[in-house]
Amino acid sequence: MLDDRKIRMRVGGLYKNFTNKDVLHDINFDIPEGQSTVVIGPAASGKSVLMKCLIGLYPVNRGSIMVDGQDLTRANNSQKDSVISTFGVLFQQGGLFDSLPVWENVAFKLLNRLRVERTVAREIAVEKLALVDLPPTTADLYPSELSGGMQKRVGLARAMTGDPSFLFLDNPTAGLDPVTSNRINDMVGKTVDRLGATMLCVTSDMEAAHSLYDHLVMLNEGRVVWSGPTRDINSDDNPYLQQMIHGRADGPIKMRLRSEESVS
Repeated sequence: MLDDRKIRMRVGGLYKNFTNKDVLHDINFDIPEGQSTVVIGPAASGKSVLMKCLIGLYPVNRGSIMVDGQDLTRANNSQKDSVISTFGVLFQQGGLFDSLPVWENVAFKLLNRLRVERTVAREIAVEKLALVDLPPTTADLYPSELSGGMQKRVGLARAMTGDPSFLFLDNPTAGLDPVTSNRINDMVGKTVDRLGATMLCVTSDMEAAHSLYDHLVMLNEGRVVWSGPTRDINSDDNPYLQQMIHGRADGPIKMRLRSEESVS
C-alpha cells in the first residue's frame, strides 16, 4: 500500500455510462507522485474514456477522482479549473486545430488561459518545439502540412507548455511506424524527467508498457483486472495480463464484435 502522501491521484469507485451503455465499472487505482503509470487493455475496454474522465472532459456517474486532496467530481468550477490547470494533455489523434498554425496550437493554453502576449507566447512555443526536435520553421506551418509523427511531436510540445506537473498521454504512438514510435517514447521519457512530472499514459504499445513505466493498470470490459508495479508483470500469473502482454489468441479476453467497438 502506498503512503497517501505519495499519491498524486486516487480513483475510487468510478462508474461511467453513455445512453444506457456501461463503459467503466467500479474503477479503483492510485497514481503515485512523480512516477509514470500506464493503462493497457484490449480495444473497447474503456481506456480513452477513463482518461477523459480523469481530465474532466467527461462527467462521471459516480465515484471519486482525488487530485492533491481535491475531489474533481465534487469540486466547483473554480476549484476544478485550478487543478486542471496543472495538467498537460496529448490526445490520441493529436487534437490539433487545423485552422491555427503550429505555434498557436502549441501556445493555445498560454494565449487563451494565461493571456500571455502573442510575441512572448510564440517564443515559448518555438522553445517547446525545439525540445521535441522540431525546427523554428515548423512554427508557421499548419497541421495538414505535417506528417503523423510530426503532429504527435507538436501535440507533445503543446502538452509541455506551461510546465505542467501532471501529464496525460492518450496513445502517443498510435498509427506510427516502429522507428517513429521509439523516438516519441524517448521524447516522452525525457519530457517527464525534465518536468519532474507525474504521468498517466494510455497505450497499445505493449513493449513500451512493459519497459518504460513504473506502474501498470489493465482494463478489460471496463473493469480493472490487474494493477501494480511493472516489475511484477513477468512473475504474475494473471491470465488477462499474460494474454495481453504476450498477444496470445487464447485466454479470457474475448474478441468484440465490430458493433460493440465504439468505445476505446
